[in-house]
Amino acid sequence: MIAISDFTPKTQEIVNLLTRLVSIESPSTDKAAVDRLGSFIQEELASLGAAVAIDRQAAAGNNVIGRWNPSDSGNGILLLCHMDTVFEVGTLAQQPIRIEGDKFFGPGAQDMKGGIAMFLSAIRRLHEANALPNHPITVLFTPDEETGSDHSRHLIEELAARSTLTLCLEPALPDGSLKTARKGTGDMEIVTHGKATHAGADHKNGRNAIEELAHHILAAQKLTDYKRGTTVSVGVVSGGTRVNVVPDHARALVDFRVESQAEADRLRLWASQRKPIIEGTQVTISFRQDRPPMPRDANMAQTFQKVQNIGKQLGLQLMEGSTGGGSDANFIAPLGVPLIDGLGVIGDGAHSEREYVYIPSLPERTALLAAILTEW
Repeated sequence: MIAISDFTPKTQEIVNLLTRLVSIESPSTDKAAVDRLGSFIQEELASLGAAVAIDRQAAAGNNVIGRWNPSDSGNGILLLCHMDTVFEVGTLAQQPIRIEGDKFFGPGAQDMKGGIAMFLSAIRRLHEANALPNHPITVLFTPDEETGSDHSRHLIEELAARSTLTLCLEPALPDGSLKTARKGTGDMEIVTHGKATHAGADHKNGRNAIEELAHHILAAQKLTDYKRGTTVSVGVVSGGTRVNVVPDHARALVDFRVESQAEADRLRLWASQRKPIIEGTQVTISFRQDRPPMPRDANMAQTFQKVQNIGKQLGLQLMEGSTGGGSDANFIAPLGVPLIDGLGVIGDGAHSEREYVYIPSLPERTALLAAILTEW
């Protein structure tokens, strides 16, 4: 069986690969930049004996698919990685890659180029040792996870539905725990209309859209229910033109996170039933659910236990936890396919200048990934 000692001597190689990946900046909104990283990954996959396919996109980077032992009967084990980051091209000039003690700092290193480095390193070790398993392995590198996966969801769901196990290489929780539950995510836009008038000369005939919006903001905030695991947060508010004009238009953007689909349905019903509070005003609320919840159900518990047992054979004591953030794993949960998330690197500070990977985690997590691929 694979051992951590197989990868400990390779730590610097993994770090070097991570450095190369982080050096290719790839913000979600820059197709050319994401495709540059995709081209690098294609070359790596081809060097490891994969059959490579490209799912071309016009409005986003291309999806990249690698396959070993492809089969018409299914995808075997499917792995999910995303190439995009939240950092614009040029961030590296302001936040250069650096190593401080056991920490590798760099934009996108933890989320999730560290997971990509782990996957490529695990396959390389198995390939070199002639130890690749005979069952099908498929990996999907997506270009737009950070912006909702609009251009990759079709592939995620299609490939996952035909898999016997899906592994998502998003980073682990800061303490190293795998992610066995995620909240569903979505947003609402509240738009109010009133009547513009002079704020001094004709105030009484005005209908203040911002005042109307305030009523709905307070109502939206009250939808939060911590016992049910639901949070609703008004994050952006705008409206009006000048201070001496009664505003006729206002807008609020709202984020929500839910642990169950029933809670998402509750919020959707609320949005559809809102009526104006102030006579002479109008309110419209658009509702969008980006990702369904990923609950810790019996299937998830059983999958984690099996991964935990594989970890024990490596000397790892794996833990599990939940997060309010969404990932591409959310799309797979409703399919009933065995799934585990958070198999990527250990680190912290995602989406900030503090983002880092804990270097000693690299050989351990890469060994775990390789062991799952061969022992499952």
